[in-house]
Amino acid sequence: MRKSNLFFLYLTINVILFLLLWTHTSLQKKMNLPLLQERKELVQRFELTDLCLFTEANYTRHLSQADWYAPFQDSPMSLEHFPSGSICPPPPTLKRTNGQLD
Repeated sequence: MRKSNLFFLYLTINVILFLLLWTHTSLQKKMNLPLLQERKELVQRFELTDLCLFTEANYTRHLSQADWYAPFQDSPMSLEHFPSGSICPPPPTLKRTNGQLD
C-alpha cells in the first residue's frame, strides 16, 4: 500500500469523524434548548449573579461583587498567594488615574 493511499484513508476517516462530531453537537444543542431556556428563566426570576469562576479567594469568586480592598486584606504590599488572583485582572476602576502627577 502506498503512502498516499494511507494519507487519503487517514484524511477520509478524520473528515467523517469531524462530520459526526458536528452532527452530534447540532442534535445535542436542539435537545438541550428547553433546559437552557428553563435555566435562563430561573436566573432572571431569582436575579442570580454571575458565574463563580474560582473557588479559592472571596474576591475571585464573583468578580462583580468583590470589594476594592479584598486582595490587600493582609497588607497593601503583600504578594498574591492565590493563583486565580494573577489570572483575572483588576477592575478598570482601580486603574483609573485621578489627575496629572507630573
